[in-house]
Amino acid sequence: MTGTNAPDSGAGLLVDKVAFLMGAGRGIGAAAARLFAREGATVVLAARTEAELAGVVGEIRDAGGTADYVLADLTQGGSIQAAVEGVIRRHHRLDVALNNGGVSIPHTPMVNTTEQNFDLVSTVNYRGLFLSMTAEIRAIRATAGSGAIVNVSSVGSLRGAPGLGPYAAAKRAVNSLTETAAAEYGPEGIRVNAIAPGTTMTGVIRQWAEDEPGAVDRLNALTPLRRAAEPAEIAEAAAWLLSDRASFVTGVCLPVDGGLRA
Repeated sequence: MTGTNAPDSGAGLLVDKVAFLMGAGRGIGAAAARLFAREGATVVLAARTEAELAGVVGEIRDAGGTADYVLADLTQGGSIQAAVEGVIRRHHRLDVALNNGGVSIPHTPMVNTTEQNFDLVSTVNYRGLFLSMTAEIRAIRATAGSGAIVNVSSVGSLRGAPGLGPYAAAKRAVNSLTETAAAEYGPEGIRVNAIAPGTTMTGVIRQWAEDEPGAVDRLNALTPLRRAAEPAEIAEAAAWLLSDRASFVTGVCLPVDGGLRA
């Protein structure tokens, strides 16, 4: 039996939502921005590179969606806060947010990782996400009152990841922050989840495939679905978690990995 408050199954997943997407200039973030707009959201994209953001916003508007962008640097707390405040100035509320921004560092055994690369991945993928998520929670509480956040983790965070030590550790920290935020703000009606993509054909992975021929093929051979994902497939999972159709889901880290960690 369908409850009287259940969402209309014929409506877009994110109709009437104001959605903020950190790290939306390319890859999973850009694919999510396009999808969220198609699903009815008003989207605000954020990243460092204005040309990339403008290009994605233009595509969304050309397709009939509602989109704009703000600049944000995940290494700068003030920049993150200003980006979230920019959403509120433009649209007067924040309902949902996707935190996709991050960096990768060269694959190497931990003893070969430079201090500079360790600091970079920690600052952007851990500290930057923490500052983004907390700014978004404050904005949701002050405006919409309730809402949802999805953080982008990695399947590499779910167990030991040779060659990806600092990156995987930062993503595991994302999982912990996600669970804690879900526990702290669930009583207020704010859901917080994470997704853990497996091999996904972003620009970073395509470059890795060029640098190490056969690397993606090796991962695909370990993946039950025997292929990599396209960014749009990862975005679909995020859209559902942010939607009211996932209204009783919070505090999870959902693998979207083709069964790689099965």
